[in-house]
Amino acid sequence: MTTTIAASQSPPRPAGTLKAQLRRAERLRKWKAFGLVAPLALFLIVVFVVPIGSMLWRSVDNTELESVMPLTTAGLQRWDGTGLPDESTMAAFAAELRDSRQGGGLGRIGRRLNYEDTQYRSLLMRTLRGLPASLDTDGNWTATLVEIDEAWGETATWLGIQRAAPPTTDRYLLASVDLERGDTGQIQRIGEGDRLYQAVFQRTLVIAGGVTLICLALGFPLAYLLATLPAKTSNLLMILVLLPFWTSLLVRTAAWIILLQSNGLVNQSLMATGVIDSPLQLVFNRIGVFFAMVHILLPFMVLPLYSVMKGISPSYQRAAVSLGAHPFAAFWQVYVPQTISGIAAGTILVFIMALGYYITPALVGGPADQMVSYYVAYYTNSTNNWGMAAALGSILLVVTLMLYLVYHRLVNRKQMIRH
Repeated sequence: MTTTIAASQSPPRPAGTLKAQLRRAERLRKWKAFGLVAPLALFLIVVFVVPIGSMLWRSVDNTELESVMPLTTAGLQRWDGTGLPDESTMAAFAAELRDSRQGGGLGRIGRRLNYEDTQYRSLLMRTLRGLPASLDTDGNWTATLVEIDEAWGETATWLGIQRAAPPTTDRYLLASVDLERGDTGQIQRIGEGDRLYQAVFQRTLVIAGGVTLICLALGFPLAYLLATLPAKTSNLLMILVLLPFWTSLLVRTAAWIILLQSNGLVNQSLMATGVIDSPLQLVFNRIGVFFAMVHILLPFMVLPLYSVMKGISPSYQRAAVSLGAHPFAAFWQVYVPQTISGIAAGTILVFIMALGYYITPALVGGPADQMVSYYVAYYTNSTNNWGMAAALGSILLVVTLMLYLVYHRLVNRKQMIRH
């Protein structure tokens, strides 16, 4: 029997084998975890990281001229900017200008050079028509180009092309904040009559901030009411809060135009009750923008607040009152601090969404109420200036991230002080 028991006992495994098995089990666990999160990570990369990276790259991309005229751009980058480029650069320019008619290259370089000066496109077309049929590389191309148009004998003409030659540029980013590089390369403000985008960014922040504050002022008491009412009544009111989600954005915006116009329901009601004698201008201005945007974004403020308030026990506030605190003091000092996370989530969500609004201000607002997104759409759809559109979007992204970081730090500091 002793022999049977001894035979049935297996010899102890070496410590190295156990460690290897543990490492394999740990590695298998990590691969399983990676497999679970891989689809989400891939989704975020495809729909979030890649588009934002592409936008950031387009804001400094300047390869239009280099892709069509590589020899010319190389020669201009060697040029010291005095007098005129050398003869080899002139010959390369003439040859590449003639070849640019194929594949739409002429349109790309004409559009890019027009950002430097609006005369370049017509200058290129005149030069292309005046080029001789056969290009002799040994000819005097400086004299030939000057004979076609005297602008080619001016240093400023070639300096403009030289500025468009590098593969990257800060031109779009500077222009998006009303700055430019002078003739000597220093950064300076553009002319006062051409300044636009600093005022546009300021207007965007003011509108987004105003809409956020109004949504907070309206959404906080509404969320408190929903959280304290009986479930049956609260659910009915919640359906009314969620009702805008089930209506098209265009339909809601058009409805506000109808309601707020001069002979709309709002003006007719005010005139019928004797509050006003003549219709008020409530649409195609800042008032209409605030009305429409608050109506659309209010649910995004109510829902985070409601989710936080629903988890707050009413016994804390009642205990403070029972200990002698005034009801308002108990509400402000006991209840409100517990809703900071909901306030932070709602305000950040509404503010960021309001920053990127385009359709509502475009339809309900006037020319002085258009936000940054309007100009992004304009450069994308109308002028096909992707560099300027990407620069405006990049500046807006940076401003949003900075404001979010500041706000996040302030909220965390307030919570630490209260605790």
